[in-house]
Amino acid sequence: MDQRLVEEWKRRLPERLNSSDSVEVHADDGIPNALLIHMDVAGRSKYSFDFRCTYMDSREVKVDLLDVEQDGIHVDEHTEPIQNLAEDYVRHIHECAQDLQDVTTQIYQG
Repeated sequence: MDQRLVEEWKRRLPERLNSSDSVEVHADDGIPNALLIHMDVAGRSKYSFDFRCTYMDSREVKVDLLDVEQDGIHVDEHTEPIQNLAEDYVRHIHECAQDLQDVTTQIYQG
């Protein structure tokens, strides 16, 4: 993963989230065109979400939910409240990818 793109994700993704949520973005060492995204939800729920965001090309990303924890303990991600939160975060990830199309176009074109 191009380090410029990782840095732009680190800068721009937090702008899409609630100001009290926190996010970490890293290149996925196992998949060259993917990012690992860890989000901690603000508030009493103490949920954290792990996603993989894989670039299919310069315009399209695939987002996979890898894990959900509550206060450090794995929880069932199939419950409605967790699915709703996950869908919201996936939407924000897709929006951020769209915001970064100028960067990805430069990288993919050389």
